[in-house]
Amino acid sequence: MSTETIVIWVAALATLGVYTILYKENPVSRLLEHIFIGLSAGYLIATTWTQNLSSKWWVPMVAQRHWYWIFAPIIGLLFYFIYSRRYTWLARLVMGFFFGTSSGLFFREFFPLYWPQVYGSFKPLRPTVATAGAPAVGWSDTILHHWVFVVILLTVMSYFFFSVSHEGKGGRALARSAVLGRWFLMIAFGAMFGNTVMARVSLFIGRVQFLLHDWLGSFIGFFGSRPM
Repeated sequence: MSTETIVIWVAALATLGVYTILYKENPVSRLLEHIFIGLSAGYLIATTWTQNLSSKWWVPMVAQRHWYWIFAPIIGLLFYFIYSRRYTWLARLVMGFFFGTSSGLFFREFFPLYWPQVYGSFKPLRPTVATAGAPAVGWSDTILHHWVFVVILLTVMSYFFFSVSHEGKGGRALARSAVLGRWFLMIAFGAMFGNTVMARVSLFIGRVQFLLHDWLGSFIGFFGSRPM
């Protein structure tokens, strides 16, 4: 039996063992779950060292002699003072520093990332003639899509607009718009949930194909090659 066949058998038995949870809770599924979590944690630690700590901290500090990187783990250890009642202020100090730095970096990246989306939400709602910068847009499906997009955008934004009371004529109109925006949000969330379910189904189909093709294929090939 080759190494590839052994790997296929181990993977198939592990897959079947994990799926025993569909029947009921049992020690086999719990054991395989713990093994998977342990392997994932070990892989995460190894990946963190090889892709982050080694190249961005150890090599600059040791090989390039940037001695100031030695303070990085010291600052990182200050986070654990959150478990100390007496010195918890040290953890809060370093947390505040990182929160402030992250906020500054976020605001710096906000406009290049989100401003094109804001600019793209201003769509033409009537036919336009061709110009040097843009082609002509006629009464076609494109204009209809633009109207649908703008209506959904405004109604969804009105759902999160809490500065105006929903009383009176204007307030009742805003309330109806907010209800419509809520329905659009539910449709979007449902589509996202359906996409998540389809991703899980795709993973399940992949495991079934592995069991039927690779595992049963090696099973038939192993016993078919043995002399009777």
